[in-house]
Amino acid sequence: NKRPRLYNFVRKQVALGRQVYIVCPAVSQEDPDGLKAAEQYGHTLQTEVFPDLRVGIVHGKQRSKEKQAVMSAFAAGDLDVLVSTTVIEVGVDVPNASLMVIENADRFGLSQLHQLRGRVGRGTHQSYCVLLSDNENPQTRQRLKTLAATTDGFALAEADLKQRGPGDFFGTRQTGLPQLRLATLEGDLTLLQEAQTAARQTKPSAAASPPSSKKKARSSIDEPKKAHKKARRKKLRRAFPYLLNYNVQDQPPK
Repeated sequence: NKRPRLYNFVRKQVALGRQVYIVCPAVSQEDPDGLKAAEQYGHTLQTEVFPDLRVGIVHGKQRSKEKQAVMSAFAAGDLDVLVSTTVIEVGVDVPNASLMVIENADRFGLSQLHQLRGRVGRGTHQSYCVLLSDNENPQTRQRLKTLAATTDGFALAEADLKQRGPGDFFGTRQTGLPQLRLATLEGDLTLLQEAQTAARQTKPSAAASPPSSKKKARSSIDEPKKAHKKARRKKLRRAFPYLLNYNVQDQPPK
């Protein structure tokens, strides 16, 4: 069990004046998979593990004012540790935060883990990201090792595509390999790019337009105008009957 070492490292960072994120995949312990929940775990840290530190809790089920108050307090340095869900994934900038701890890291995608890791290291201080997982699946362990090996977002996106698959382009599957007989998206990317370039350079032949005379085209354009004039004359006939046969040289009837 390496948690005592982790908790000591959290205390060390706080003693240096730094701040710490602890991210949980669930909000409450009602989650059927038994994942770390921000509410219960945050309360445990407040009362049992770090009773002498200032620990805040934030998650998506809180009211907007309550959530904003906690995040503002952390940004202002009034909290040492912030226990949260992925609500801090984007839009949070605290340069003083130097440690990101992610519980049940195997439950997040590589791109999401990369975004969470980006919440630290935004200042001049040495920063760290700790991934916690008890999943022994070889593919899962390899995925987390891939994240630890690089900070290149494009390389992580390619690795995620290769491991999880793109899913269905015109279906409901969000993961898995597409139903291709020979090609693979990650292995034949160069060939796909060459095909796309060739398709753009190919000029499509001009489609033959159906034969139509200028007279028919003009009549189709003038039909709305004729209908409008007809309706206008009908309206004038009711209001001023004598105007229909009125000429410049004539005088209106008495």
